[in-house]
Amino acid sequence: QVQLVESGGGLVEPGGSLRVSCVVSGRAFNRLNMGWFRQAPGKEREFVSAISWTGDTIRYADSVQGRFTVSRDNTKNTAYLQMNNLKPEDTARYYCAVSTRTELPRIFFSRADYNYWGQGTQVTVSS
Repeated sequence: QVQLVESGGGLVEPGGSLRVSCVVSGRAFNRLNMGWFRQAPGKEREFVSAISWTGDTIRYADSVQGRFTVSRDNTKNTAYLQMNNLKPEDTARYYCAVSTRTELPRIFFSRADYNYWGQGTQVTVSS
């Protein structure tokens, strides 16, 4: 069983930065393709970013491109989402997710491709 635990959310002013982390256990982290999603109240969960298990393939949603950076440290079983120049519209609960559908390094954009999820961490951008 794969377990994911996010941390690092909080309240930040517009233009500020936060880094959220996701610690993964229960399976070899260095073979897991990972994604980040977010869900705002009353909205569907949406794709934010994804990183292959090799770390050399990364994608972002257009809304965060140039402001967010995804990374992973396979020695710490941890993935990170660095969020800079935060905007009020970035307010949401942020979730990390793992896909075990293939052992190949891949990027997935759909929630349906991820089969393990964390509990999420709240990010609120407000003055």
